[in-house]
Amino acid sequence: MKKAVATKQAPQALGPYSQAVVCGKMVYCSGQIGLDPKTNQLAKEVDQQAKQALHNLKAVLTATGTTPADVVKVTVFMTNIEDFQLVNQIYSQFFVDQQCLPARSAVGVQALPAGALVEIEAIAQKKKGSKSNE
Repeated sequence: MKKAVATKQAPQALGPYSQAVVCGKMVYCSGQIGLDPKTNQLAKEVDQQAKQALHNLKAVLTATGTTPADVVKVTVFMTNIEDFQLVNQIYSQFFVDQQCLPARSAVGVQALPAGALVEIEAIAQKKKGSKSNE
């Protein structure tokens, strides 16, 4: 059985999709961009967008009863693959102190929704007995 998850702590979906879907122990988080959920404004620079996207991702994970430590796979989309090292620095601060870092793909794309420079999606696995915080 699958369950859609939504939180006001992250930007509302820009289209007909869920912020996350929980299916059994797996959590599938839609891509997050650098929109501030309070102002609905996109951060200006790629590093600020990456930080906000990860902050939004954490809010969605929290709403599912998971944390960054539960993430098993991440995909990072960038409109300029030359931003890889800068985004990588921001990313490494998000997954700090983890013995088992998530698998990851980094993909250069032509464009992203709302003019974003970076989008980050994740798959997490719920621990036994964990519940949604919504």
